Amino acid sequence: MTQQATPANTVSSDFTDDLDVFNYALTLEHLENAFYRDGLAEFDEAAFEDAGFDAEVRENLERIGEHEADHVDAITAAIEAAGGEPVEEAEYDFGYTDAASFLATAAALENTGVSAYDGAGASIENPDLLTAAGTIVAVEARHASYLNLVIGEIPFPAAFETALTPEEVLEIAGPFIVS
Repeated sequence: MTQQATPANTVSSDFTDDLDVFNYALTLEHLENAFYRDGLAEFDEAAFEDAGFDAEVRENLERIGEHEADHVDAITAAIEAAGGEPVEEAEYDFGYTDAASFLATAAALENTGVSAYDGAGASIENPDLLTAAGTIVAVEARHASYLNLVIGEIPFPAAFETALTPEEVLEIAGPFIVS
């Protein structure tokens, strides 16, 4: 029997308010949005088929990319509606070289995103914003599960998700951010 992660009671964070949490989420959504937007411009359906994946994989990646763009729009609107200033998209280098490495990176980003939302959720005070974040993290988890399955990993590796602190997320996602 393998040891399973258990739900964390607390995750430390340096969030000052709900807007801070949402700008953190927006930073991650910008990263994911740019990843799919730019990567899918490089790899057509044939690139995924040549790498041994079904033709529908690229179509599903397009859907995931559309979701990430919708997340950016929704979080940006929520920040602006609350009187905040949304963070801008950075420049990224994801390091993929082919369709297979693109998919592996996609899975890593989606799994990290789920853990990041789980770690930050406890810092959200406004119930409406908490619900909004919950609706996004549920979809991110579906993305992660699908991508895990596509790359040959267990789609649901544990009974509980590991919540990550912003510092832990930065350690994973930071190398992709070049400016």
